[in-house]
Amino acid sequence: MNTSRLEHVNVTVRDPHALAQRLQTLFDWKVRWEGPSLDDGYTLHVGDDHAYVAIYSHDGVQEADGSNYDRSASLNHIGVEVEDLDAAEERVRALGLSPHSHRDYDPGRRFYFDDPEGIEFEIVSYA
Repeated sequence: MNTSRLEHVNVTVRDPHALAQRLQTLFDWKVRWEGPSLDDGYTLHVGDDHAYVAIYSHDGVQEADGSNYDRSASLNHIGVEVEDLDAAEERVRALGLSPHSHRDYDPGRRFYFDDPEGIEFEIVSYA
């Protein structure tokens, strides 16, 4: 069997450029590609050389309306591994976002934050 890895996750948002900028600031990621996409929309691929978040939008995108954990086939959160959890939390706070649900567990530490687009991110370190 071949080794598999997650290559990307695709999310729909209202302001793809703003989310792309936050992800670049938080994680030192880069825009790998951007351009026109499905249904006259626009997509940016933001990540590193191995994986990325595809950030999609079009004119008819609606604001999120409640917890994804209560809807079938919803994205609950995006997990990002970092080497320095404390430094990552400082970057999150510097963007005016509020870290929450801090936990230490075997084998690492984590916290979450909610992006203005309604996407929850889990930041984890195994260092």
